[in-house]
Amino acid sequence: MSIFNLKVNGKEHQVEVDPTTPILWVLRDNLKLVGTKYGCGLSQCGSCTIHLSGIAVQSCLLPISSVGNQEITTIEGLSENGDHPVQKAWLEHDVPQCGYCQAGQIMTAAALLNNNPNPTDEEIENAMNLNICRCGTYLRIKQAIKTASTL
Repeated sequence: MSIFNLKVNGKEHQVEVDPTTPILWVLRDNLKLVGTKYGCGLSQCGSCTIHLSGIAVQSCLLPISSVGNQEITTIEGLSENGDHPVQKAWLEHDVPQCGYCQAGQIMTAAALLNNNPNPTDEEIENAMNLNICRCGTYLRIKQAIKTASTL
């Protein structure tokens, strides 16, 4: 066990965990931030996507020991009131169905727009290709990202 100092959603936290513990489980089990979902456990579905220093990363296999002093943002920290442009566009386009992938999809889309405020269809598809939606709302996701880029 080791002690790690983390900055998550703008707040300082100290946790004592095994250095190989994936950050997903630190967020969910130690910090009780359960918006980030466990999907496949193989970094292939995107449900566990968070921002690490503003970059979208999948957290299910990322060991806490590799985080260092990078700032972590979860879906809970994206906006206080659920009013981030991506979240607003998600509702406008009726994207959520079962909702399980939504936190990861939203976090990936938000990182895309932070780095590329006016992406093309191809850039959206490339950025979102690691996020799986079992309900198949991919067209609405793309439309919502386009709308969010204008907000």
